[in-house]
Amino acid sequence: MIEFTFWDILRNLVFATRWTLLLSLAAFTGGAIVGLAILSARISKTRWPRRFASGYIALFQGTPLLMQLFLMFFGLPMLGFRIESWTAAVCGLTFYASAYLAEIWRSGVEAVPRGQWDAAASLGLHRLLELRLIILPQAFRITRAPTVGFLVQLIKSTALASILGFDELLKTANAINNATFEPFKVYGLVAVIFFALCYPLTQYARFLEKKAAFG
Repeated sequence: MIEFTFWDILRNLVFATRWTLLLSLAAFTGGAIVGLAILSARISKTRWPRRFASGYIALFQGTPLLMQLFLMFFGLPMLGFRIESWTAAVCGLTFYASAYLAEIWRSGVEAVPRGQWDAAASLGLHRLLELRLIILPQAFRITRAPTVGFLVQLIKSTALASILGFDELLKTANAINNATFEPFKVYGLVAVIFFALCYPLTQYARFLEKKAAFG
């Protein structure tokens, strides 16, 4: 058993937290970009894009994230695609996030009064310009709270990347625990760190909900 002081354990965990934050940021950014594309297809006037988007969302919402990560990391090499644990984690979490963000934002689009669509159409704008200039800004304001709430869920989901061998917070904690055999101390600190990351965002989401409720 290797001797680690409390500060040694904490320092290593804090150092690993930066990878958890980086993975969360990359997945959320990628999920937002892909999610916008899926949202555009989901609300398209054409049937086939809507069907594709519905199937995409159903697939990634209806299957476990862990299975998606396994297929990304272990399945793609069997098809001839070499993929590193970081790339697999980012891609898996990006697709997962995009499905949920697309649905969250779709609810905001549907909540925009029909008169706003009619007003945009009366200006002679192309549908993409209608969305970008008029509809989506209102939809994003409506869905700010659930979007932040999903970010909290995504940060916690990054812990699954440890299964792929990516050295984020939980993977580092597992290595330290195997060396120290102090699970309560190690995983207790991990819980505190995740709480410190997620609690401010949770409170911010509640603030946004209250702000939206009172106009």
